[in-house]
Amino acid sequence: MKTKTELKSALDVILNMYDLHTQLYLNVIEGISEKDAANRLNTKANHIAWIAGSLVFERFELARLLGVELKPSSGELFRDHKGIQDNVIYPSLSEFKKDWEKISAPLKNTLMHLSEEQLEGPDPFEMPGEDYTLLVSLIFTAHREAYCIGQIGLYRRLLGYEAMKYPMD
Repeated sequence: MKTKTELKSALDVILNMYDLHTQLYLNVIEGISEKDAANRLNTKANHIAWIAGSLVFERFELARLLGVELKPSSGELFRDHKGIQDNVIYPSLSEFKKDWEKISAPLKNTLMHLSEEQLEGPDPFEMPGEDYTLLVSLIFTAHREAYCIGQIGLYRRLLGYEAMKYPMD
């Protein structure tokens, strides 16, 4: 069991990463055409549209598990962590951006008010392997967001776009 100070410190780090990812997501999808968003570069890899949508869906799913009752516009495409589907036209990046902006502030507000008991409580995603806590699940979620934003960043370069912009805003 972690001390109250350790839990607060861990949550502060997660919230800082959350803020960073909230802005970097917007930066990394900026200017990408819909045609390029669906380009898998002649591979079986997930394309930008799927990665972007998956990130949005996972924020909505975390929010739902924490009691926030908002729904994404494209949830069925990603429900149950469904992988990319061939011959499916995914929503536009502008639609994903609207959903991202819709969920980010309410979810952050919820995360900011998590109690020590909740952080030490069970993982709402029920990830396989161990009995994880909500805190461990939040750390994994932050890592996954960074990983996916990095994948979109790589796609940007492979498709001939400028690198994602830093600093934020």
